[in-house]
Amino acid sequence: MFSLQNKKVVVTGAGSGIGKAIAVLLAKQGAEVHVLEISEEQASGTVAEITQNNNTAFGHACDVSDQQAVLNTFNKIGAINILVNNAGIAHIGKADTTPEDDFDRVMRVNVKGVYNCLYAAIPQLRLSGGGVIINMASIAALVGIPDRFAYSTAKGAVKAMTMSVAKDYITENIRCNSISPARVHTPFVDGFLQKTYPDRIDEMFEKLSKTQPIGRMAQPEEIAGLALYLCSDEAAFITGVDYPIDGGFTTLNN
Repeated sequence: MFSLQNKKVVVTGAGSGIGKAIAVLLAKQGAEVHVLEISEEQASGTVAEITQNNNTAFGHACDVSDQQAVLNTFNKIGAINILVNNAGIAHIGKADTTPEDDFDRVMRVNVKGVYNCLYAAIPQLRLSGGGVIINMASIAALVGIPDRFAYSTAKGAVKAMTMSVAKDYITENIRCNSISPARVHTPFVDGFLQKTYPDRIDEMFEKLSKTQPIGRMAQPEEIAGLALYLCSDEAAFITGVDYPIDGGFTTLNN
């Protein structure tokens, strides 16, 4: 089950965290994985980990907010079977504390970046007779998260794009779903705690973990497991669905 033999996959933002975990797992299941990152250096660690395990991966430096760069990269890769739209940036702020430049930057990466990859990938999926798209949304698209105005706005757009793409391409054998994680223990979380609470890292880590009713943050590999299922032929009847993977956050926090 869950074999991806002879599948060519693109994972954006796969240099660390969730994207890296997804890239590593899909390669382990037999896929040829193309790692897109803002620089070749950031892609190289994931590529090295995959190839050291005798699996296949290639790194590409690509700014997903630059449509021509995205088109050039996808044209170079050629026909694909799976796109995982994972690249994104975080932001902290309310509507009246988010500077315009910050808002534009989040939209440029988290919304336009997803659009650019869809725009470039769909013709390449057609060359393969169809395929799968996974967009990384967030529970911030589903419920109110304090101080996450721009981020929540962007992830709401990602969820909406997912539903639109699923409907528009269902007759072309292209499935599109999204994943909405709650808090995941990634290098971003560690960096945020180090920067914001340098004297209270353990205390704040515990506090953030407990915001999930299950009592902890997710591990990137747990998100990757769901992504693998949705990419596989075992999920061939699933399209147009957003999957919260949140330790009970959206349903049990009341």
